Amino acid sequence: MKRYLHIGVLFLIGLALGWSFWASAGWLQLCAGLALFLFGMQCLEEGLRQLAGSRLEQWLGRSTATPLKGMLFGIGGTMLLQSTTLVSLLTIAFISTGLIQLAGGIAILLGANLGATSGIWLLAMAGQNLSLSPLALPLLVFGVLAGFNGPASKAGGRIVLGIAFIFLGIDQIKDGFASFGEGLDLTGYQADGLRGALLFTAIGMAVTVVLQSSHATLMLTLAALAGGQLELGQSLAIAIGSNVGSSVTTGFVGSLGGNRSGQRLALAHVLFNLVTGVLAFLLLGPLTWLVLALTSAFGLGDNSLIQLALFHTLFNTMGVLLFWPLQGRLARALVRWLPERPEPQVLITELAVDHREPERTRARYLSERALDSADAAAGAVALELRHLGRLSLEVICHALYLPVDQLARAQGDEALLQACPASRGLDAETLYQRHIKGVYGDLLSFMGRLEVNLDEAHQQFWLTCQVGALQLVEAVKDAKHLQKNLGHYLNQPPSPARSAYVELRRHLLALLHALYELARADLDDEAWRARLQAIDDRAADFDAAFRARLFAMVRSQELDGLQTSSLMNDLGYASRIFQSLRNVLLLSEGHETLRSLRRIPVSEDESPIVVD
Repeated sequence: MKRYLHIGVLFLIGLALGWSFWASAGWLQLCAGLALFLFGMQCLEEGLRQLAGSRLEQWLGRSTATPLKGMLFGIGGTMLLQSTTLVSLLTIAFISTGLIQLAGGIAILLGANLGATSGIWLLAMAGQNLSLSPLALPLLVFGVLAGFNGPASKAGGRIVLGIAFIFLGIDQIKDGFASFGEGLDLTGYQADGLRGALLFTAIGMAVTVVLQSSHATLMLTLAALAGGQLELGQSLAIAIGSNVGSSVTTGFVGSLGGNRSGQRLALAHVLFNLVTGVLAFLLLGPLTWLVLALTSAFGLGDNSLIQLALFHTLFNTMGVLLFWPLQGRLARALVRWLPERPEPQVLITELAVDHREPERTRARYLSERALDSADAAAGAVALELRHLGRLSLEVICHALYLPVDQLARAQGDEALLQACPASRGLDAETLYQRHIKGVYGDLLSFMGRLEVNLDEAHQQFWLTCQVGALQLVEAVKDAKHLQKNLGHYLNQPPSPARSAYVELRRHLLALLHALYELARADLDDEAWRARLQAIDDRAADFDAAFRARLFAMVRSQELDGLQTSSLMNDLGYASRIFQSLRNVLLLSEGHETLRSLRRIPVSEDESPIVVD
């Protein structure tokens, strides 16, 4: 029903737009120009992202060494991408995956708000009478030709195309306002009073939220100001609203993420823009006087476009000066306001709730914005692999009909090992469908959507992650097969076959505990590998001895052929479960980001998520 309602709403909007385009050629030209402008910004963003590839993280690492460098990175990034919202969302992705700290992210945000003023200066200096279309046409040709000469050239061509579409969009917006604006005169609504200033501030905020770009809002404002449809005071109020509106998208996306660090930075961005906007609104009169005085001193008293650009720069600079000495205190306050969420002791809670069908578990850490950066995506995948590892261990414990807390015990509870499965024991196949398949599918989809250029090290990392996820899923699938015979024989009266299954159950639990302890051990690489080798030897010795005992029991007729074949098959499943999990731990060799896989805890309380 919701889907059909959504389609119906879109259809009505399309009809309304189509009718409006038919009714007003100027409105059509204005909307087409805005579409070209936004599409050009999208092309510019994608081209720069593809061209930078994994180098973006190197620049980011160097840029956050000091607050000043972080601010300069924010200024430069926003000047290139021409989008404060995009830089803010990228920074949230970096913080969410542990690439940078919160204080460094705040410095980048301050710089991004300063960098946002560059675009309006370029547009203001271009003026209303300068046509950019003659420059755009050859750029279109060169941009298309560059797309036929390899990935790097294609990314560069994408950048050139983006600039060309932006130029075309600017001209279309100016021409559209020139014709459509004849019947649209907002100068009658005076912005001198509080009511008028609030109205146009709200307009600027609303337009920015709809267009998802403060640059596009300011472009429209400049065109209307140059065409006489707006007065200077009204355009200044719209500029304040556009700044506040740009933080709405950041705050909304940040609030959706599951990572507290990203939410803190999103809140920092919202606070900066709100405080700066309120301060600029309260000081609108003095700031307007200062703008008029400065432009008059340089002979630009009649240039309203330059005056708007200067006002935009002044109140953003004022906000940066206000927040710059407060960065450390703001970061600490954000941690207090948004503390880490307490994690449950176990992730799979079907035994603790009613019998309602639970929703399928999905990925926790895979944000779309992390796909804009190779290292941000890598950090997100490492965290999600750790989440999948914890879920996999819990499913394996349920497949053995054992509580999850048995993994942390040096010796399993013998009464539990000897006991029959509980009547409410969960089926491993059901747990796989509910808790493993969705997360695994999200991981594969996320890795498949990464489009940035990768160097050899990153390509190897992605291959390793794919193998690691597959190993975890294979361990769960083997546990599903093991559970069938295990449950069957554990529910039977005492017999040699039942005793053999109890022994196999005890052995697999001991191996899982050994891997769990190894994952938590703080050892150097040599000692860690020696410990793993000892566990391997222990597993191999048990396999050989267990097979020997099975054939001895066959000869003494304690077991028949069917029982022996079941036990041999299930010994193979137990061995593969162990091998898959120990291989996942080995994947961290040579990959610093994946070292967190060595610390897959039974519960988050025992070992918090940390990306080294």
